[in-house]
Amino acid sequence: MRASLRPSDPAVSPAIERVNAELFTLTYGAIVRQLLTDYEEIEEVNKQLDTMGYNIGARLIDDFLAKANITKCTDFRETADVIAKVGFKMFLNVTATVANWSADSMECSLILEDNPLVDFVELPETCQGLSYCNILCGVLRGALEMVSMRTEVKFVKDMLRGDDVFEIRMKLLEQMPEEYPYKNDE
Repeated sequence: MRASLRPSDPAVSPAIERVNAELFTLTYGAIVRQLLTDYEEIEEVNKQLDTMGYNIGARLIDDFLAKANITKCTDFRETADVIAKVGFKMFLNVTATVANWSADSMECSLILEDNPLVDFVELPETCQGLSYCNILCGVLRGALEMVSMRTEVKFVKDMLRGDDVFEIRMKLLEQMPEEYPYKNDE
């Protein structure tokens, strides 16, 4: 039987429903294929995947915060570690490694040796500019923006292009002040 996308440890994600990994992978592939059909330029497909991911991340962060049983992160380093160890495990059943920190701790890489989105995928020559998993960059950017961190997120290594790992580069652009939806008039 194929692995599910839900970690087996109930302490990590006690109420996440199981999704068949093959169904998830094939559905994502169908979405990417449809975008390739709808848009002429590969770069536009990359933008659409990022936008879709951003919208997913902006909503997914609520689910993550409600179910992950974590405290507020104190800085970008701690946030990156939580994403790598808890977020990826909770939603994709993989763990990332945080590496390649910049001297000012404003930029790092998330290294994935396994990525369930690319099972059964081979990029044809005509799609070599496609960032097939760009939806993950959008998810990270959207989720981080909802917790007041404006970031730039992009793939710098991709196993579909012959690299040995998937490497997502995250750069903190701004720590935004927290905004509350209402004012206390007391």
